[in-house]
Amino acid sequence: MPQDPTERRVVVTGPPRRARRSSGYYRPRTEIDEQTTLGHTYVRSLMRIQLRTGLTVFAVLALLIGPLPLVFAAAPDARRLEWAVLGFGLYPPLVLLARWYVRRAERNERDFVRLVEDR
Repeated sequence: MPQDPTERRVVVTGPPRRARRSSGYYRPRTEIDEQTTLGHTYVRSLMRIQLRTGLTVFAVLALLIGPLPLVFAAAPDARRLEWAVLGFGLYPPLVLLARWYVRRAERNERDFVRLVEDR
């Protein structure tokens, strides 16, 4: 007795196949964890921008403090001026520079995390 084509049974011999991911889908966090070339590029970009931030702070600091010995040598009789400049004149710019550096570094890290987790 021939079977009707609508009554055929389907035999499953393996686990169900999952749908393939689209070719444009990738996970940066996985790339970083697996240390692939793309993950290395992500981390290197974060390190590069953090280095640029640090070098910017160093350059401003060098321009701020570097010329002070020349200024002090030009006015050898002004010992009190030297102490006033070193004790009180440099403190506010150094605090502002440190604050800017910390805020910039945190913003760089926040942007990096947003880049990695949003996709």
